[in-house]
Amino acid sequence: MTLAPWRSAIARAIDRNRSLVYARYLQLATVQANGRPANRTLVFRGFLEDTNQLKFITDSRSAKADYIQQQPWAEVCWYFPNTREQFRINGCLTLVSGDDSHQDLQPARIDIWQELSDAARLQFAWPHPGKPRVQELEAFEPPAPDPVQPVPNFCLLLLDPVQVDHLELRGEPQNRKFYRRDENQEWFCEEINP
Repeated sequence: MTLAPWRSAIARAIDRNRSLVYARYLQLATVQANGRPANRTLVFRGFLEDTNQLKFITDSRSAKADYIQQQPWAEVCWYFPNTREQFRINGCLTLVSGDDSHQDLQPARIDIWQELSDAARLQFAWPHPGKPRVQELEAFEPPAPDPVQPVPNFCLLLLDPVQVDHLELRGEPQNRKFYRRDENQEWFCEEINP
């Protein structure tokens, strides 16, 4: 598997913005069942080994998990402040839960669970996200989940890009490249007007 041509631009942006913890945060837009957009901030967790797929984590009990099951197409918007670059990455999402689907991706799900901090893992043992607030504070202080085996509601979320729009806001004029993947899985790049 060869890496997509946009991967080097992202790697450079990540490296040049590594001093900013929040440069790992990006926005993911999905489509709700009613056709309206839903947007939220996620943490970039790297690329799935030997692929161009971006890794994130989520809770299967969240609304976004339902949206993804109904409509897997999504787009992320990722801005890097130090280099003033924006990447809009459009593609299809795969939700890897603890069920029997995606058996080939279970090792990656387990690996990312094991890489999480104890505090991050603990959030998956909290009460159901999006439901009315539980008033008992003990509900938010559950026993620590097993650091080796993920809880059932923990999901690996993968975005498989088909288009990448890279805008460099520095320079006069600004630079913009549009990458797209065709049906043969080949990537093409075109310079376009900013």
